[in-house]
Amino acid sequence: MASKAELSCVYAALILVDDDVAVTGEKISTILKAASVDVEPYWPGLFAKALEGVNVRELITNIGSGVGAAPAVGVAPAAAAAAPAAEAKEEKKKEEEPEESDDDMGFGLFD
Repeated sequence: MASKAELSCVYAALILVDDDVAVTGEKISTILKAASVDVEPYWPGLFAKALEGVNVRELITNIGSGVGAAPAVGVAPAAAAAAPAAEAKEEKKKEEEPEESDDDMGFGLFD
């Protein structure tokens, strides 16, 4: 689970990205001070280094598209391939149920 310091730095970085301001350790620290959040001094710099050269806005908008720049269409064939397999499993379960009844073994409840 994320700590208070990590979450605070993430939110501060998201505020900077939303305002189209470069994410730096000093700016993250400024936002945290304005919000009266105390964190260890290394956290803002750590987050600024981690986000250096990363387009955070693109990461957020493409969160559901999968790995890399793959279009969402790539997910649909996989889901379509999984659907027949799930139906086959359901049919197999339906076929097995009558075979497992007690009447087949000669132990009927009301015999």
